[in-house]
Amino acid sequence: MDQPHRSPLDGAGAADAGRDGSPGTRKPRPAGRAENERALLEAAEEIFAEQGFAGATTAAIARRAGVPKANLHYYFPTKEALYRAVVERVLTAWLAAAAAFDASDDPREALSAYIGTKMDLARAMPLASRIWSAEIMRGAPIIQDFLDTALTDWVASREKAVRRWIAAGKLKPIDARVLFYMIWATTQQYANAAHEMATLNGGRPLDEAAFERAKRQVIDTIVSGVAGSGSVGGGNGRSAPRRYFFPHFLSSRRAVLSLLLKPTFSMIEAPTLT
Repeated sequence: MDQPHRSPLDGAGAADAGRDGSPGTRKPRPAGRAENERALLEAAEEIFAEQGFAGATTAAIARRAGVPKANLHYYFPTKEALYRAVVERVLTAWLAAAAAFDASDDPREALSAYIGTKMDLARAMPLASRIWSAEIMRGAPIIQDFLDTALTDWVASREKAVRRWIAAGKLKPIDARVLFYMIWATTQQYANAAHEMATLNGGRPLDEAAFERAKRQVIDTIVSGVAGSGSVGGGNGRSAPRRYFFPHFLSSRRAVLSLLLKPTFSMIEAPTLT
């Protein structure tokens, strides 16, 4: 017998959506826990992105997923629980993207990997990014606890790395939070404003080559702007070489998407059956 939902990341992959975030074709009704959760989370992303939390219904999500409504409530007892699972999934992926901060003490390498991965996640998870942004603009009525705990703890931890790099002369004396806000705004723009970008691109979404060029430019602009004279490739008034460092486990889109399959923490108390 299937087991109830334990972690929103367990068995959940990226949505079968187009590059512009349009809903993909729903597969026939899946069987098994992992497949059911995957289908429900993908359908929920689509419906919440299209209709918002207030307009979405669990009936519509179940119909889009191709499963009975009773199955949805078996895994996610309420619409809010499903919404929180969708939000947690993207937040977990975003926070895990900064693993390079632990893997390297070179800010150019760490920041390049982080920014590049955030760009890839914007392309891989555009709907979830839009849901997150809409929730934040509404004052985070459903996920404020995420901000107070997981996000706050992450920022505090990553600020320490930035201060360490500044003390070593590897970064300019910057405000770490301003740096993070700039990275978040720039990278998530490629999800939240994908339609605007497509319009300005002659009505066509950015293809892989254009996206990779944009990613390289974003990395170069941000990293070169904050690097100190003591960082690799910095100093002497010269621009750093155009090299972008990505840890092996984040070097491909497939590896980036694997972040979505392995939970790094759980912020949602798993429901139990009585």
